[in-house]
Amino acid sequence: MAILNLHFMQKYWVDKKSNGNCFMLYARDLLITWAENNRFWHWPLVQESSDVLLPAAELLDVCWLEIHGRFNTTMLSPGLIYEVVFIVMLKDPAYGWENPVNLRLILPDGSRQGHTENMVEKPREKWIEIPAGEFMTSADQKNGEIEFSLYEYEGGNWKKGLVIKGAVLRPKA
Repeated sequence: MAILNLHFMQKYWVDKKSNGNCFMLYARDLLITWAENNRFWHWPLVQESSDVLLPAAELLDVCWLEIHGRFNTTMLSPGLIYEVVFIVMLKDPAYGWENPVNLRLILPDGSRQGHTENMVEKPREKWIEIPAGEFMTSADQKNGEIEFSLYEYEGGNWKKGLVIKGAVLRPKA
């Protein structure tokens, strides 16, 4: 079994339906506040495929949750509507999720999308998708960098139990 523990490793594939480029940015590709402090975060290996294990970020205890990703949209297929989703799991025990998490997507032109997600209602012990936003890639390739975030630090609650596998950029079905 292969264990991949590389920084800045991305998975690439082509969506069969849209013929559009897709990318998975794993947890190590994301900027996670206090990620290297083992009092707050742990990096367990999770099964990616039958023969590949990847490090995921497991939240042990923080009151300031902040996860950011960046991606250059010129690598995406032009003229398609894309979505950005975080792939996460809530383990048991999980606590501190009374306040919804915030999700934000900042597009190359500076425009912003945002919404909140109530994590209390999410299932436990299974990978789920939390959408950050969607956008259309430019047909003339005048794209640029997007930034997407998942965060919650206004409530002051200590949180535990969130596991982050990464974020996916893919054509919206």
